[in-house]
Amino acid sequence: MNRYSTFILAAVFVAAASASAFAQQAQTTSAPQNANPMSAEFKQMYNNIKNNHIKMAEKMPDENYGFKATGDVRTFGQLVAHVADSQARICSAVNGEQKAVNAGSKTSKADLVAALKESFDICDKAFDSLTDAKAAEMVSMGQRQRSKLGLLAGMVSHSNEEYGYMAVYLRLKSIVPPSSEGR
Repeated sequence: MNRYSTFILAAVFVAAASASAFAQQAQTTSAPQNANPMSAEFKQMYNNIKNNHIKMAEKMPDENYGFKATGDVRTFGQLVAHVADSQARICSAVNGEQKAVNAGSKTSKADLVAALKESFDICDKAFDSLTDAKAAEMVSMGQRQRSKLGLLAGMVSHSNEEYGYMAVYLRLKSIVPPSSEGR
C-alpha cells in the first residue's frame, strides 16, 4: 500500500466525521448515539478482516501451508506469517509497546495460526483503546511519527490486500475463501 492510499483513507475518515457531526447537529430528537461513531465503524472493518484471516488460516489444510501459487512468491504459510508479524509490529506501536510474535520463524499450521491469533490479540487492544479523539494522537514508528488512525488504517488496508492474495491460494486448492462462503 502506498502513502496516497493511506492519505485517501484518512481523508474519507475525516469527511465521515464532518458529515456525522453535521447530522448530529441537524437532529431535533436524538436517539442515543455511539460516543465514538468513526472509531466504532473502523473497528467493524477491522473485525471483518480479522474474522476472514482467522477462518482462512484455519481452512487451509496443514499440507498446503508450503504451497506457492507460482515459484517466485511466498508460500501460504509465509503469507500468514507476514500478516501476523506486520500486524503485531503496527498494533504494538499503537499500544505503546514493542511486541513481536516472530511468525516468520514458524512453519507449521498450528504455530502460524497461533501467531496470527496472537497478533489479533495485540490489535484488539489497539482497537479497543481507539476513540474518535485518540485517532489523531501521534505515535512513533521507527523514525516516523504517524497518527494512530493512520497506522491502523494502513494495517487494515495491508491485511485486506494480503487476504486477497491468500484467497487465490485457497481457490487454487478448490477451497472457498471465508468472504465468499454462502454465495
